Amino acid sequence: MGSARRTDAPGRPPTRVPLSSYRRLLELAGPAYVVTAFLGRLPLAMSQLGTLLLVSTATGRYAEGGLAAGALAVANAVSAPVAGTLADRLGQRPIVLAQSLAGAAALATLVLLVHLHASSVVLVATAGLAGLALPQIGPLARVRWRPLTAGTGEHQRRLVDAAFSYEGAADEASFAVGPALIGLGAVAVSPSGGLLAAAALLAVFGSAFALHPSGRHAAGRAVGATAGRLLTVAFVVLVLAQLAIGALFGATQTGATVLATGVGQPGAAGLVHAMLGVGSAAAGIGTAFVPARIGHERRVLVSAVALLLLSLPLLLADGLVGLTATVFALGFAVAPYMIGVFTLGERIVPSARVGAAMTVLASATGVGYALGSSIAGRLADTHGHTAAFTVTVAATVFAVVLAGSQQRRLRRAAGPRTPAEPEPARAEVGAMAPGRR
Repeated sequence: MGSARRTDAPGRPPTRVPLSSYRRLLELAGPAYVVTAFLGRLPLAMSQLGTLLLVSTATGRYAEGGLAAGALAVANAVSAPVAGTLADRLGQRPIVLAQSLAGAAALATLVLLVHLHASSVVLVATAGLAGLALPQIGPLARVRWRPLTAGTGEHQRRLVDAAFSYEGAADEASFAVGPALIGLGAVAVSPSGGLLAAAALLAVFGSAFALHPSGRHAAGRAVGATAGRLLTVAFVVLVLAQLAIGALFGATQTGATVLATGVGQPGAAGLVHAMLGVGSAAAGIGTAFVPARIGHERRVLVSAVALLLLSLPLLLADGLVGLTATVFALGFAVAPYMIGVFTLGERIVPSARVGAAMTVLASATGVGYALGSSIAGRLADTHGHTAAFTVTVAATVFAVVLAGSQQRRLRRAAGPRTPAEPEPARAEVGAMAPGRR
């Protein structure tokens, strides 16, 4: 979303919209909703690294840990669009509540099975079951903002833009706080401590998100309104773009775990990877002030190039200090990239399919994470952490090639919406800017 200016009344000077929009959103939703939605999404950010660390430590093999974490991510990627569709038709409350309770039970069961010395096959299968149950609260929170801002008249588009920008930053912050909590739990208790904390957070705040009054606004919003194609060539390009960033997440997390374990501080892996989210969250907030005239397809390309350049120092990392600094810098290119992708997704698909589009893009990130962590884990078992980081660099190369070759297609596809959804402020306000996984 750009930092576009608008004139509130004839003769009145134009004002910047992002900060005032954020304040208005807080008034509409209430602080309790913002806190609940943020804490409710933490378990998903915690579960991937928590599973990787727990299973790797228990089995002594990074490939097994990467396989379990990948199974969780793939299962979540498969179930998320199904759960999103059911939430659109039946309402978010029953779906998210059932997922939160089932997901919390599955994570706790995984910890129990590790302590019972269950086989790797059982651990991977249990991680997959946990992934099936974990709710995608980030995308579902985005769905609630349009009805929450209903009645704000011509300001709605601006408020929805700001809401998606905030959600992007919140997602990035969750992937900073989540891994940090896993790292702290591993240091203070054991590798199982972080995953048990994730289960507790999901049971409490996932359920609270499901039962929050805003859930009523999202009930049955897509019933009878599913016309329009979702899977166009342009949208597939965006899915592949998210696949690339997911691979970056998985490979970077695996490489950080291998290096941290190699220097005798496995719990530091979560803290190192958290820096990726810190830099990304800061950049996510900043993208609200990028001029609206800069198209989002161009932002994706520039961010992809930045990802490539900033990932190269990973190949030279041999200590935690240098790795932490590199990962932190890399994060500053992550949020602008993802915000651009999700914004284009919101503009490309029909209005009635936006919720499904957000969930599919989030799922693509999960699939990419599974590929990245699995491949990086296998390479790390034989060649160490540097080999894992080559997967990170390869993912950024793919992102650059994809974004560079599809500029015209994306620019064409992200045209104005149908007359059924007028957008009087499109020329004034920047794009909608959601965030991650």
